[in-house]
Amino acid sequence: MHSGFMTDVFATFVETVAESLDGSCPAGAELARRAHLSRYHYDRVITAAAGESPAAFRRRLLLERAAYRLLAENVGVLELAIDAGYGSHEAFTRAFARAYGMSPRVWRRETSRVFFLDAPSGVHFQPPAGLRLPARKEARGMDVLVRMVEHHVWLTGELIERGARLDAEALDRPIELSVEGIDDDVSIRYLLDRLVWQEEMWLASVEDRPFQVPECGRQVTTPIGELRDRHAAAGSRFVALVNRLNDDGRFDESFVDTTCEPPRVFTYGGMVAHVLTFAAHRRSLLVGAFHTAGIRDLGFGDPMHYIADGAPS
Repeated sequence: MHSGFMTDVFATFVETVAESLDGSCPAGAELARRAHLSRYHYDRVITAAAGESPAAFRRRLLLERAAYRLLAENVGVLELAIDAGYGSHEAFTRAFARAYGMSPRVWRRETSRVFFLDAPSGVHFQPPAGLRLPARKEARGMDVLVRMVEHHVWLTGELIERGARLDAEALDRPIELSVEGIDDDVSIRYLLDRLVWQEEMWLASVEDRPFQVPECGRQVTTPIGELRDRHAAAGSRFVALVNRLNDDGRFDESFVDTTCEPPRVFTYGGMVAHVLTFAAHRRSLLVGAFHTAGIRDLGFGDPMHYIADGAPS
């Protein structure tokens, strides 16, 4: 059978399933009729494309949605069971335990979990009410994007070193210019700390490790030496991650960020763009604050020469 035809049939099937998650899906015979296939051949096409039968495909997605809702919503297990197409609490619990290795109640107590189940097709439930499809083509970032990340990590290290030249009073003196809603009541120490834990947070998210996001408005007392060591570890790993994503053409792939409450789905490209956008704001504030403190050897922190020539020796 022509691969393009199979792809079209499967794409239509996925669209139909997505639209029917909150209701009943058309019967298999009806879906086959729409595709101008016999029921037998239709099921074979979908199973070949999805790696699982049409019924198993939809059942898995409903279980993924239930697993997500257990983490994100205060809703009873019986209601989730009914929404997932099960006739009883017990039947749902048995199916859930087979899929996830634990009961729904145990799953709910652990907030850092990935709710995706194994799926050869790469199609998964995506909150709040859609499906995540794998990228249809490789999405390669331009090399300049990787260089910008390398520049960001290098400049953060240089900013930390400039912070080491200042005493505690200068490090913790409020920076008068801030942007409400992004960083309020900031100091040099606060912004350096923020740049470092942003790297650590996104690494934890991509690797599905727990991460405690620091409370907004907290007083930051992190010593410069600790920031230097943490950045040396996290910065190099973050650059390596972005290089791998670029080499593999994976910027358009999605991942589940379980550090969010509730968990959310992002693309790797979106994550990198987010990091660079907010980091640029913080680096600019830091460069200005260092200028006021008499440290001016970083210029404006402009990546132009770094991207053209590499890090200064």
